[in-house]
Amino acid sequence: MMNSRIKRFMQQNALSGLGIGLVVPCFHVVRKIDIQRIYLGQNMAKSRKRIMGIITAMVLVCTFVLGQEKSPLPAKNTKLKVLVYSNTAFYRHPEIPKINRWLVLLGNENGIEADVTEHWKDLGPAELASYDVLVLNNANELDKVIPEAQRKSVENWFSKGKKGIVGIHAALVHQTNWPWLNQLGGCDFNSDSLFLKAKVIVDPAAKNHPAVKGQPPEFFYQADWTNHDRSVTGLPGFKVLMRVDESTYDPVRDYFKTRNGKAMGKDHPIAWTNEPQSGGRFFYTELGHDLPSLNTAFARQHILEGIKWAAGVPR
Repeated sequence: MMNSRIKRFMQQNALSGLGIGLVVPCFHVVRKIDIQRIYLGQNMAKSRKRIMGIITAMVLVCTFVLGQEKSPLPAKNTKLKVLVYSNTAFYRHPEIPKINRWLVLLGNENGIEADVTEHWKDLGPAELASYDVLVLNNANELDKVIPEAQRKSVENWFSKGKKGIVGIHAALVHQTNWPWLNQLGGCDFNSDSLFLKAKVIVDPAAKNHPAVKGQPPEFFYQADWTNHDRSVTGLPGFKVLMRVDESTYDPVRDYFKTRNGKAMGKDHPIAWTNEPQSGGRFFYTELGHDLPSLNTAFARQHILEGIKWAAGVPR
């Protein structure tokens, strides 16, 4: 195969319109010409004509050689594939179907192929093999709707395949009977608030994470805020992206105030990542109780980049 440096030189000069630039690298494909002898001939006009003919021939030969170079193989299809799972055994958020549609459209607009299912049969090894990320859209108490064999399939797919899982809002609600997922998420559900505006604080160490990059250190956002049974701050493999300032809203709605609902206090993470040593990437966000908390420029960035990060897309 032709030396790449030579080929590059020839390609660059072939576009110059000078022709003569091809003479040097093409000496290996045409017979040597004693140009000096031609120049010293008595008939200079005839000699010049012969030189131009030789150059033209060399250009044609080089063009033919370039044409014989093998074309590069087409780039492999790098389109991400995402499976959205949204079955529930506990509280069924009314806007789950709308959020499923929102996720599919978000993917379609950004070169991501998203499928939606609520059937455990779609979580077998063969079915999961073609996906890069599993999105749990408010899918709660999953031990009651996903058989043990399929739960094990998800675990193996995630860890051994170095895949990604994205948890949206209630994805960490009542998962203690699936210890693996409970440990992956880092916590479980205690209570929540109403749909309220609150101050969000980006963790300084996470300001360049693509899911929050470009946001000010503090900003106000409206959503249903979930209180977890513990904070994930400091857990091995976990990195908090954002926290919510509970002094700026009522963190426990009335329903839970009579049912042992507890606020989390000063350390209330609302978005984080986990990269366990066993492999795989986990991303969680409290956004997504309903569509209004997602229909913003920030939420689109937040969820999209969370999915890409979970898939291991290079930045």
